[in-house]
Amino acid sequence: MRTFEKLSINTATIKQASLAEALDLSVAAGLKHIGLWRDKVAEVGLETAVEMVKASGLQVSSLCRGGFLTAADPAGQAAALEDNKAAILEAKALGTTEIIMVVGGLPDFSVSPGAVDGGGGATAVVGGKDIVLARQRVADRLAELVPFALKHGVRLVLEPLHPMYAADRAVLSTLGQALDLAAPHPVEAVGVVVDTFHVWWDPSLQEQIARAGAEGRIASYQVCDFTLPIASDALLSRGFMGDGVIDFASIGAWVAEAGYNGVVEVEIFNADIWNLPYAEVVDTVKARYAELVAPHLAVVSV
Repeated sequence: MRTFEKLSINTATIKQASLAEALDLSVAAGLKHIGLWRDKVAEVGLETAVEMVKASGLQVSSLCRGGFLTAADPAGQAAALEDNKAAILEAKALGTTEIIMVVGGLPDFSVSPGAVDGGGGATAVVGGKDIVLARQRVADRLAELVPFALKHGVRLVLEPLHPMYAADRAVLSTLGQALDLAAPHPVEAVGVVVDTFHVWWDPSLQEQIARAGAEGRIASYQVCDFTLPIASDALLSRGFMGDGVIDFASIGAWVAEAGYNGVVEVEIFNADIWNLPYAEVVDTVKARYAELVAPHLAVVSV
């Protein structure tokens, strides 16, 4: 059905499924896209993952994640550049032009660059608590990565995260901050993702989405809900659309008005959802997307 033509289910939503299972589920659901996390690629190896994706006929909507650019010590900075260059090459091999960048938190509290969301706590790295300097280091590392990204035709997609993650995951908290960071670079090299979970609260969201569209920077639209009460692990407070507080009608309309007509990824971190049968999760995502998201997007003809 054309309702689901641009729907992509990110592997984080069915976290316990293998890459083969995630691909099969997406195909069986009639989807044309899938969002991949690097851990699923690493489980089978890049070469095998590329072959599996090609065989499935699915298009990879994005690869998650690169980033973690806030280290202050030379060794940490070099490691971050090496890991991000590897991620760029993985994205290219998998056939996606978009790699989601979670830029990193305060170095003394940031999760380690190779950590997988939902899989553990913070690991301290050298760098201190100065958030202004941490943001400057993000800008410096981004400038170093842009030529490599351009060479390989992959866009670095900055993801602002909810402020409650500023210490351990992202010193970028608003879409406006992400756009300011992207501004010095070509649009084909640096974009932004509008993730409803992270930005729904922002008083300037409508204005910044319009700005992102006018600048040609919207590379991805990700949806899930912000549920209450907040989980003991705040990372796991995402839910199915409709289970929380987010106004998908307004945000979807703003994204559509900004000119975005690309893939819509559903990315959910939620321990209860992870424990459901995979097919049930996929069916629920499709139903909620058709009811709450698709009607407000210009990308869909029902």
